[in-house]
Amino acid sequence: MLNIAFMKNCLLLISLFISALVFAQPAAVYKADAAFKSGKYYEAAKLTVKAYERISPKNAKALALKSELAYKAGYSFDMAYDLDKSVDWYQRAIDLKHYEQNPYVYFRIGNNYKVKGEYDKARENYEEFLALVPNDKQVLNALESLEDAVVMKDNRTRYTVKSELKINTEGLDMAPIISSRRGNVVAFGSTRPSETSSGKDPITGEGFFNIWEAEIDRSGNWTEPKLFEGDSLNSEFNEGTIAMDGRFRTVYITRCPSEFKKHLACQIWKAEKKGRSFGVPTRVILGVADSISVGHPLPNEDGSILIFSSDMPGGEGGKDLWYSEYQRREDSWSTPVNLGPEVNSPGDELFPTFSLEGDLLFASNGHIGLGGLDIFQSPKLEGKMKFGEPENMGTPINSDANDYQLVEVDEKNGYFTSNRKGSKGTKGLPDIWSYLLPPNVFDLKVIVTEVGGAERVDGATVQIIELPSEVEEGEEPGDTVFYEGTTNEYGEIFWDRKPDGDRFINEDKDYMVKILPLEGFHPSDVVEEFSTIGLSYDQNFILEMSMLPKRPIVLPEVRYALGSAKLQVIEGEINSKDSLNYVYEMLEEYPGMVLKLVSHTDARGRASSNASLAKRRAQSCINYLVNEKGVDPERLIPEGKGESAPRIVFLQDGKYYAKKPEGEFEAVELTETYINQFKTSDKETFEKLHQYNRRTEGEVVRMDYTASEE
Repeated sequence: MLNIAFMKNCLLLISLFISALVFAQPAAVYKADAAFKSGKYYEAAKLTVKAYERISPKNAKALALKSELAYKAGYSFDMAYDLDKSVDWYQRAIDLKHYEQNPYVYFRIGNNYKVKGEYDKARENYEEFLALVPNDKQVLNALESLEDAVVMKDNRTRYTVKSELKINTEGLDMAPIISSRRGNVVAFGSTRPSETSSGKDPITGEGFFNIWEAEIDRSGNWTEPKLFEGDSLNSEFNEGTIAMDGRFRTVYITRCPSEFKKHLACQIWKAEKKGRSFGVPTRVILGVADSISVGHPLPNEDGSILIFSSDMPGGEGGKDLWYSEYQRREDSWSTPVNLGPEVNSPGDELFPTFSLEGDLLFASNGHIGLGGLDIFQSPKLEGKMKFGEPENMGTPINSDANDYQLVEVDEKNGYFTSNRKGSKGTKGLPDIWSYLLPPNVFDLKVIVTEVGGAERVDGATVQIIELPSEVEEGEEPGDTVFYEGTTNEYGEIFWDRKPDGDRFINEDKDYMVKILPLEGFHPSDVVEEFSTIGLSYDQNFILEMSMLPKRPIVLPEVRYALGSAKLQVIEGEINSKDSLNYVYEMLEEYPGMVLKLVSHTDARGRASSNASLAKRRAQSCINYLVNEKGVDPERLIPEGKGESAPRIVFLQDGKYYAKKPEGEFEAVELTETYINQFKTSDKETFEKLHQYNRRTEGEVVRMDYTASEE
């Protein structure tokens, strides 16, 4: 595995090699090497390119030196946020066979191609690296990331993101936190000009970092950013990341001091609030050597534990996340503890924050991700500082570029840092972005039919009522919200978006739907209810509701044996009792209904016999409902009409339909004369039309029945 020790050894050998040659080379090489060693990468990039151009490739040693300078130029441009130049110089180093000294050049250029979204070139360079350093876990993860990145891009989450252009600059703006209880103030690091520091940072070529603050006013607009209030919190050095405890009384910052010839290790400082401002900061001593950088502080709610990032020995790879506990009696911090391989990887873990639920959010380039740094979420587990397997937050929170420091405002929105396309300026520097989880989209379609489903009801008035939420003690209930509309010619009505863009159906609400009285139909107290509470996905609700017409209702087919009143049951073909169960369910739904069951026969046989048979068949239906389903006999009235009331069906394009079809049709009364025209010419139609006439219908007698009438 390519670990941090391997890299340090490579850089040490390279430095020794250059030192041996430096006396024989121009002063430009010495200056470039000094700038690189001191971490002044912006200066080092320019000086290294200059030194590279002055060396003539006259022998093997000169070529080796040029290859090393090309690599250092690539690395310096990388650290100074110039991705394209970094790739160009890494490639020059590869062309000069620098991989023979340091195979890491393949990994770094592969990473940059990945950030650029050029996955094929990234894969090619990762594989070249593995040929030299087999089974390296970090590179194997990077290769796996290329496959997963395609899947993640095709499966975007519902978040929307945008650059907060009003508070971003052409420079670096990064690492936002919420710095007020109301959640409307954001503190962040920025390299914009300020009175506390001047000149350019030799690391980035931009200004020095200070902590700034911006507020969202009552109109929802950003105020002009101002320096974070505090006595000496901002200095002539770089103050980048900031964090606060849960009371907003203690502030922690990362400060990276520097001296004339070198960039010193970063440190964590903290300050207590005094009045409206913060006092003089003091350094947080974590028991590590001054040469080791610590930064990106994250206190827990009461400030008793501090998580931070560091490349101190004993970690899993590059920079790891560690934690230390404050020991009140000793007024000191305990020996740092690594968060372990569940969180840390062979790469870097940086910019930790807590979610509102206490999960750990952080950035990593070692776990499987989309680009450079990706944002991950590790669920909080039982036990002190225990977190589960990290989950990539997916697109569009993450991108091909570097994405880090996500902070939640509430359950649906927050801020993070990214240098993806769309950031302000032309340099590809990091900006502050916001994310939003848009509300789920809910639509409602109501279909109104006559009982029995024979006809759709046009012009029915449907009312949606938003049921009031539970009222907390001391609060007043809100107004009842309802909407009304009428069904179209197909008996349908839709509720989706209002004219003002809002939606009729919203998240975390209960709704009731009812149909208002309509002429020609019996009034009904039947309502339907549905809920969006707890739904985390879009939903199209479809409700089917019925109205009782004041004319006869065609019931499902009930068959009888020829000339018999016995309910016919033929296994696998017909079960007349199942058909009558529909009547039972209707009576249950409308407890005030008194129903007349009217049976009809076809016109074959004597009219008097058919009338008698029809009445006995109606009585058979009632006997089943009373004896087997327990329906009160007072709610059922039998009637037999025999062949005296032919059915009306609908003819369209030579076919007969029991229900009105769409388009043009002809209504046909199935009299004996009409049916007999098919007796010899079309036996199938002849039998089908007779079958239409053999039916049982329901006529609602009244809707005000009560059990007290028994």
